[in-house]
Amino acid sequence: MLKPTLSVAASLLILALGTDAVAQSVSAIPRSPGLPYAPHNLPDRIMLTAAADPSHGMAVSYRTDMAQATSRAQIAVAVDGPTLADKAILVTGTSTAMTSANGAARYHQIRFERLTPDTVYAYRLKGSAGWSEWIQFRTAASQEKPFRFLYLGDIQNGILTYAARVIRQAFHANGGIELVVHAGDLAAQRDDLDHDDEWGEFDQAGGYNYAMLPQLPATGNHEYVDVTLADGTQSRKLGPYWPLQFALPNNGATPVKATTYFVDYQGVRFIVLDGTAALELGQLDSQTRWLDATLAASKAKWNIVLFHQPLFTCARPEDTAALKGAWKEIFETRKVDLVLQGHDHCYSRLTADAGRDAGRAERAKTGGIQGPVYLVSVTGSKMYGLNDRARSQPDKTAEATELYQVVDVAGDRLQFRTFTASGKLYDGFDLARGKDGRNRLSETTEATLATRTCNGTIGPDGGKCVARGK
Repeated sequence: MLKPTLSVAASLLILALGTDAVAQSVSAIPRSPGLPYAPHNLPDRIMLTAAADPSHGMAVSYRTDMAQATSRAQIAVAVDGPTLADKAILVTGTSTAMTSANGAARYHQIRFERLTPDTVYAYRLKGSAGWSEWIQFRTAASQEKPFRFLYLGDIQNGILTYAARVIRQAFHANGGIELVVHAGDLAAQRDDLDHDDEWGEFDQAGGYNYAMLPQLPATGNHEYVDVTLADGTQSRKLGPYWPLQFALPNNGATPVKATTYFVDYQGVRFIVLDGTAALELGQLDSQTRWLDATLAASKAKWNIVLFHQPLFTCARPEDTAALKGAWKEIFETRKVDLVLQGHDHCYSRLTADAGRDAGRAERAKTGGIQGPVYLVSVTGSKMYGLNDRARSQPDKTAEATELYQVVDVAGDRLQFRTFTASGKLYDGFDLARGKDGRNRLSETTEATLATRTCNGTIGPDGGKCVARGK
């Protein structure tokens, strides 16, 4: 394979960052070994996402070489013999050309609409050399029904080298996952690796699971790129890959509908916010109003909010005051059940801002009554050390540990379990909805690992401590 020319590599940087950011040498940006992520004549980077009502709609994004000018899919209700094409219908979509360090490509997006609830469908996608394999997904049921979802923190760094094993372990060890939520920073999109390679590694890490199960991603600060405005000040803008990689519902807060949205899935309303736009781009008030209205209108039994920058930090010196001031009261008043976050590259489960002991004492007095539970987790290889508050405020923390979370929703009970990269149970709790509409929290009685932290320069696995101070 020929090494990409400087002009091709530079074109991506110009598109993403602006001409003034190309001063640093393009050749200094690391590339994936073997340069495996060039676009081809068959579809790749296939990503399934949910419509706002995933019982009747799904969407798919994928990439091809430039020779496939149109977006084309065939879809059929799945049958049990090799005759899927007999009753398949053709669906078309939109395509966008993009040039990267890996060459020119087209990104395609197709929306499947008017689907039947709780039904298995098969689809395939067109490339210039032919069709992809048939890929199956199941639509959501139109009413409450038990299901399992996977929650992943920052993947971001060491995507293929380290994070891939965690993602694959999650799918391998936990059958029945129907949905995947990502708490932002899916790729580093800075200087760790060429950006197109990073997104290639992200897709490879999840593989066909990303094409079969709807993905609900939140943006992190690393989904944004730095830009210099006309007056010389620094700002951020959404990177070029996000709107191409994910075909999201477009039902979020104006003017950040590209990165905020909600999805109702079998008795759960998932609400996705954009912390970076709120903190750095003046979109806190618009999201706050939309968040409150979207929760007020929810008819779901469970409400789960997903975003990147945590209200209560486990690594950074200070909590995220602006988000906490705007959103915490809404979470409590509107009875949000889980708040899923990333960004801190450590693990934290927090049930009371007064601290774990105070929270347990309060639950002992009230029979376990619990408000929102705040989670922070990390899947990739970059690790931050715990701050001082993390020693006593969260119910459980972890340092220098790659994790994934499996959540089971069934009627009036929500079960949350956290596992390490090798599949060991690390933390867990259940929420039970009482007749009064309030949650009761009980910690798992299953054996869990002891709290994992560094001891000076020694990490929890006996090697060096890889968690750096933030």
